[in-house]
Amino acid sequence: MNPLTHFDEHGRARMVDVSDKTVTKRKAVARGLVSMKPETFRMIVNREISKGDVLGVARIAGVMAAKKTSELIPLCHPLAITGIDISFNPIEEESKIEIQASVHITDKTGVEMEALTAVSIAALTIYDMCKAVDRGMRISDIHLVSKSGGKSGTFRA
Repeated sequence: MNPLTHFDEHGRARMVDVSDKTVTKRKAVARGLVSMKPETFRMIVNREISKGDVLGVARIAGVMAAKKTSELIPLCHPLAITGIDISFNPIEEESKIEIQASVHITDKTGVEMEALTAVSIAALTIYDMCKAVDRGMRISDIHLVSKSGGKSGTFRA
C-alpha cells in the first residue's frame, strides 16, 4: 500500500476519499515559537505595541486560519471544526513567545493541518504587528505535538 495517499496510481495529486472512514472524535495540538529582542517582548507583554493587543489579534488570526485551512492547502478537506483554542506562553528569560493551538472535531479526517496552520498564522501575525520595532524576530519550531482519534490512533511527539 502506498503511504502517500495524496497521489493516485499514476502519481497525480488528488484529494483522498474519506467517505468510507469512521466518524470519530479527533484532536490535534501544535506549537511554535516567535523569538525577539527583549524590548519587543516587553512591549508585547505590556501591550505597548502601537498596532494594539498583539496576542489578542494573533489569537483571532489563528482561529480564523484553522477554519480556512482547506482554502489555503489544496488537498485538505473542508471541515466543520467544533473547537479551537489558541494559547500563548511568554518565556521572559529567552524573549520568546510559545504559541499552542488545539483543534477539535468529530469527523472522518484529522485536524493536524488546521492546528499547524493556526500556529503559523498566529506567529506571522505577531511578526506583522511588531515588525516596525523588530525586523529580526524569528519564527521557528512549528510542529505537531499530538493528535488523537481516527484509525491511526494517538501520536505524541
